[in-house]
Amino acid sequence: MLLEEFNSAGRGAAASVVKPALDIPRWIDAILDGRPYASLAALSAAALTAAAPLTEAELDAALAHHPRIGAKVDGTSAEAAHSRREQPSVDEVAAAALAAGNRAYEERFDRVYLVRAAGRSADEILALLHERLGHTLEQELAVVDQQLREIAALRLKAAIEIEGAHA
Repeated sequence: MLLEEFNSAGRGAAASVVKPALDIPRWIDAILDGRPYASLAALSAAALTAAAPLTEAELDAALAHHPRIGAKVDGTSAEAAHSRREQPSVDEVAAAALAAGNRAYEERFDRVYLVRAAGRSADEILALLHERLGHTLEQELAVVDQQLREIAALRLKAAIEIEGAHA
């Protein structure tokens, strides 16, 4: 779907483009209510601030769809495809280190570790994990909120660019 089509699409059709980026109804509604967007950059900027801040329940719901960083993800779901595309720098050695880090993070915060992996090396992802283990729960919830938004903005922009490129 081109940006122009997204801007003029019915709510259901537009929501079907937005939902795979971040399946949080309040966030989806804010994105849809912000139409029309003058550019993909404006849409991406909106994705970074829509429905801010997300509640802890919304964060937990969103995290339920995210596989562990570094885990080999099989399947044909949109989330599996996103994960494979966003984590190309994670090799077997890094995956083992991330698996240990994921366990420590989950023990500390009782949720899956989430980071925008796109554009980051496995070493950067692991360093961020270790840094974040020193956060309080409140600090970490704010970081998770921001990471979800960054991921959603990238996915939303890609969905419109990719769809638009094939039109």
